[in-house]
Amino acid sequence: MRIPRLAPALAATALAVLGLGAPTAAAQSAANTQTPPAATVDAPRPIIGGGYASNAPWAARLFSNGRQTCSATIIAPTWILTAKHCVSGGGLSFRIGSLDQTSGGTVANGIRVQSHSTADLSLVQLDRSVPGTYARLGNPGSVQVGQTVQVYGWGATSQCSPEINCQSQRLKVANVVVTGGCTDAYGGSAICARRGDGITAGGDSGGPMMAGGAQVGVASTSDRQSTTAYGNVTAYRSWIQSVAGV
Repeated sequence: MRIPRLAPALAATALAVLGLGAPTAAAQSAANTQTPPAATVDAPRPIIGGGYASNAPWAARLFSNGRQTCSATIIAPTWILTAKHCVSGGGLSFRIGSLDQTSGGTVANGIRVQSHSTADLSLVQLDRSVPGTYARLGNPGSVQVGQTVQVYGWGATSQCSPEINCQSQRLKVANVVVTGGCTDAYGGSAICARRGDGITAGGDSGGPMMAGGAQVGVASTSDRQSTTAYGNVTAYRSWIQSVAGV
């Protein structure tokens, strides 16, 4: 069953972009109208909360000019999939295949960025071929309303300000429950989900939503409490294949 489209007001009013870096003009405009609920600064409120990931060889931490920024996945030897609002800062590099964002895995640089024209999705070509296990991408029908899926990222682990001060050194994973279709930070097709044992926050942008072991979404927005929206990978499979060949 394909995800039915919900009223776009859900994403437009409740969610804010997740990236730590300066978003593009379009994303910033969206963020300005998507203010998350007020919270006490540094209050010990769990965000991802689910736990530490134990196996995610396709995971990639994105750095912009050496600064931790977003999460991502490697989907082919020379291609990274992430969120469009994560790549505007330039100087992109990735630590790939390590659960620890500070060590291990393979470090590679981005040499070309191809962003979708209307969705919060970007593909980044690497300066070298990286061997390993690549994220398998889902197709229409890979995810259903009411399904419990997994989300991954190195983002903020509590409601702190700025969120860069509470990033996780180790990759985290949480369960969320798919509620339907919605829109991402750019108005593209997205999958919305409600909090299960955790929820996404700043720094989780670009990270994957996995359903049955296949990546079906890319983290775009969140209210940091109960609702998150992921760019719908299954809706843009032909575009991804035309650029990255997978």
